[in-house]
Amino acid sequence: MQQASPTERSEAHGGEGERRDGQNSDGRNSGGRRHVSIVFRALNEEKWFAQALQACREQVAPGLETEIILVDSGSTDRTLDIAESHGVRVVHIKKQDFTFGRSLNYGCRSAAGDYLVFISAHCIPVHDRWLANLVAPLRQGAADYSYGRQLGHAVTRFSERQIFAQYFPDYDKLPQDDFFVNNANAAIRRDVWGRYEFDEEATGLEDMVLGKRIVKDGGRIGYVADAPVYHIHEETLSQTRRRYYREALTLREIMPEVQLHFGDFLRYTTAAIFHDFSEALQEKKFLSVAGEVMAFRLMQYWGAYRGHNEHRILSRAQKESYYYPRPRRSSPGAGAQASLDKAERSPAE
Repeated sequence: MQQASPTERSEAHGGEGERRDGQNSDGRNSGGRRHVSIVFRALNEEKWFAQALQACREQVAPGLETEIILVDSGSTDRTLDIAESHGVRVVHIKKQDFTFGRSLNYGCRSAAGDYLVFISAHCIPVHDRWLANLVAPLRQGAADYSYGRQLGHAVTRFSERQIFAQYFPDYDKLPQDDFFVNNANAAIRRDVWGRYEFDEEATGLEDMVLGKRIVKDGGRIGYVADAPVYHIHEETLSQTRRRYYREALTLREIMPEVQLHFGDFLRYTTAAIFHDFSEALQEKKFLSVAGEVMAFRLMQYWGAYRGHNEHRILSRAQKESYYYPRPRRSSPGAGAQASLDKAERSPAE
């Protein structure tokens, strides 16, 4: 017998009684309002977090009652103080227990909303209709899982702006044909999350792991162009390499047909660099960004190549190094970074 899609199952059970919190299964209470939980996850995100929270508080979202939750994995800067000053409910996860999927599951289990919104603590909603637009496909039954546009900030590297333009266009896809989704700016119906939950072992791309399962069961993912955020990455080049390495470890599991050989690494790196050079020439920025473009694209594809082709189990220390990229330190800390780089070059190579 064919399995019902997440949307069909929700509609089939939508009128069968009240939830324990007095809401129906579609998020409506007796006054017809919907409840939304905005879930952040953070580790030492003081620089942009206040702006992100302020933008969330300024949302104009008729018919939506909103709460904000922070899942914190051990911040030692002002992140927790900022959360408290903005009335954010904090959920703690131990550093040794952290994975991207597990931290979101912690937040979702603590949430009261029937629509769960995910946003990175270094993402800032662009306008006051971001929230309403992001959850609109869920409210209208057009999607089970939605995600919004990502734009570069003034500090964003030139090449990353090109990546944002590639994956987050200026037009909607409702629904889209594939399972791509990005939790830096996304929303899901609570009942759909509860049916699957996020993979707690994935080293990255927990959003796409869940998206693949939803689509496989007949569910729908939608992209909303007019729900944009500024996504701010201020990474060192080694952190960029580490991010793409970590994501590739998961990508090879969810898309085993996608293989990245050394020839592919050379070809994609070269193609991306020349693409960015072309864009930079058109924008009259070539001289100022040429070196940055080459370095970023090299780290992007080297990390992806390594992640696709490395066959080993990460140790606990190595996992922490990927989940918790070390900040830049003065020369005494250089030895620790050198040890990390040495560990990354495993004997199996």
